[in-house]
Amino acid sequence: MLTFSPRSVTKELLAGLPERSRGVLVARFGLDKDNVVRTLESIGSDLGITRERVRQIENHGLSAIRDSAAYKAHEREITELEKQIEVLGGVISERRLVQEVAKNPQDRNHVIFLLTVGHPFVDAREDDHFVRRWHVNEDLATRVEGALRDLHEAVDPDHLIPEEDFMQQFGACLTKAGIVKKQSPEVLQRWLEITKRLGRNPLGEWGRASSPYVRVKSMRDLAYLALKRHGSPMHFTEVAAAIQKLFGRKAHPATCHNELIKDPRFVLVGRGLYALLEWGYQPGVVRDVIRGVLAREGRALSREELIERVKRERYVKDATILVNLQNGPFRRNDDGLYELV
Repeated sequence: MLTFSPRSVTKELLAGLPERSRGVLVARFGLDKDNVVRTLESIGSDLGITRERVRQIENHGLSAIRDSAAYKAHEREITELEKQIEVLGGVISERRLVQEVAKNPQDRNHVIFLLTVGHPFVDAREDDHFVRRWHVNEDLATRVEGALRDLHEAVDPDHLIPEEDFMQQFGACLTKAGIVKKQSPEVLQRWLEITKRLGRNPLGEWGRASSPYVRVKSMRDLAYLALKRHGSPMHFTEVAAAIQKLFGRKAHPATCHNELIKDPRFVLVGRGLYALLEWGYQPGVVRDVIRGVLAREGRALSREELIERVKRERYVKDATILVNLQNGPFRRNDDGLYELV
């Protein structure tokens, strides 16, 4: 947190400007009591001038402040803000920065104004890869952003990575980028916040932000994460309860059941019991599982062998398996073993 009041400093910096310049900056940065940031168009409409003229007034006002005696009088406060950014990692998202240094929400627009007017601070605008961010060291910012790009390319689009492993991978990318000093976990987290292309899901696993398992919204994706966390088949009522417990989202069991049925990532392995396809479970009914077992083995199997293998994938009674053996595309050979027809 800052030891000075950003509102007091901005008030003194604005005091020496002409009334119209001061009014434009107050409106553009939301420095009044309403904290509303106004657009160039809306300000121009009020003043009866073009948006470009408003921009000119804004830029002239900022330049006048930087050259003013008031700015020189507050260099200590500007230096303190610079050191805060350095302590926080040297490059940081605007959202995180104002949260970290402003004592209350009413100060946040004033902090952004001081960053904009201050000589040491560089504003990197939001783009397709990164959020809006600030830094005080161009070389560091370039290296961090390069490491984040490399990390994104290294992450498999279809996989999630536990946080500890992900941080080790990030550390390797930073070393490759020339950042050899070990950073605190807090700084690494702040650096990760500037990228739009990587993210962490509610279970603390990392991956590409485009993955449905990272920015989780649908019931099916929540169910997938719940099952993956559990690590073994679950009844649909258990899945619904796990969604409530893990994510704080209400999930009606019947609705959850319907979503599980529709999604090919899930396999029904018993009465209301679901597993993940990626665990190696054969989709389909018991007859399909028998067919798959025989096809994979490539040889005839005894009744006991078939029952044992099918029950690895389905929670069913022996009698159910035997009934399906009689009605499916199977036959019993002269040795008493079952094979595909």
